[in-house]
Amino acid sequence: MDLLQFLLDKNNIFIVAVTVVSGVMLAIPALRKGRTGSAVSTTEAIQMVNQRQAVWVDVRPAEQFQAGHIAQARSVPAADLEQKAASLPKNKPLVVVCDNGRDSARAAAKLRAQGFADVVPLDGGMRAWLAASLPVTQKG
Repeated sequence: MDLLQFLLDKNNIFIVAVTVVSGVMLAIPALRKGRTGSAVSTTEAIQMVNQRQAVWVDVRPAEQFQAGHIAQARSVPAADLEQKAASLPKNKPLVVVCDNGRDSARAAAKLRAQGFADVVPLDGGMRAWLAASLPVTQKG
């Protein structure tokens, strides 16, 4: 009962308000990360490719892919994902890339539903990749 009295005391309302606001602000990044399916940064994605032989899966439309993409990325447009998913390796991690990170989060969820265990979207997509001044290619 003492805690309840403390919380309801009008002299302590500021402390209670600061505590609640702080808790909400701490929870927001965790909630966002959960919603995007544990998206990885460009640095984390590169480490996955270099250390764990992860495969880049670019779900942007073919025209955007041809205009510039991450080297070694496989073009699997989101519209064709269900049909072309069988061509992707299930025994390797997949890093899914789109323009801004939203479509890749949805695509990663679809791939997980099809039995791909280790799938992560690239946080920020190609925009984040380009903002980090990382290389793109127009080959293959």
